[in-house]
Amino acid sequence: MGIYWIIFIGFALLSWLVSSRLQRKFEKYSQIPLPNGMTGREVAEKMLHENGIYDVKVTCTPGHLTDHYNPMNKTVNLSESVYHSNSIAAAAVAAHECGHAVQHATAYAPLKMRSALVPVVSFASNIMTWVLLGGMLLLHSFPQLLLFGIILFASTTLFSFITLPVEINASQRALAWLSRAGITNVYTHDKAEDALRSAAYTYVVAALGSLATLLYYIMIFLGGRDRE
Repeated sequence: MGIYWIIFIGFALLSWLVSSRLQRKFEKYSQIPLPNGMTGREVAEKMLHENGIYDVKVTCTPGHLTDHYNPMNKTVNLSESVYHSNSIAAAAVAAHECGHAVQHATAYAPLKMRSALVPVVSFASNIMTWVLLGGMLLLHSFPQLLLFGIILFASTTLFSFITLPVEINASQRALAWLSRAGITNVYTHDKAEDALRSAAYTYVVAALGSLATLLYYIMIFLGGRDRE
């Protein structure tokens, strides 16, 4: 139990540090305008059209760093600070979300896998906490309940790891297009790359944290079985 708490606190601290770093990077690069003055919305629309995508709508969504691509209704949803801004950070984020739209249009395999897991992960997330709690309380009398909880948690861990190549590939597509289209130049391209790299670290930490927690539950289950 002590080792788990050390790992848990360690990942919580690491997650906070990575998130704080992302916020600082975004604020820093939000102060540097693009040479051509294009807004996040304009960058997104240009990238979509240059990739032959005309059935995806670019919309403005409330919040900060709430940017996402929705494959269900084919919308690139940009936060207000990205949609209206002409900064390097806005261009990087907008292009990244359009990278997901390009993945969708080209049937990128990891994205298809992640989309297929969404209903399973949604179901697992709704009951997982209670199943795991009940499983630990009833470990010696009904170990199958904890095993079921572990399977549910494993689906969310798998989702986290499948998310990694999806996010990294979207950033790679974004950076390649930003350079090819002349949106970024020698001075600004490394800053866009730095911003997207900082965002990618948050997914890496989340995946590793999920894996560590999964291993903890497996250890509890195996320990309970050994005492039978």
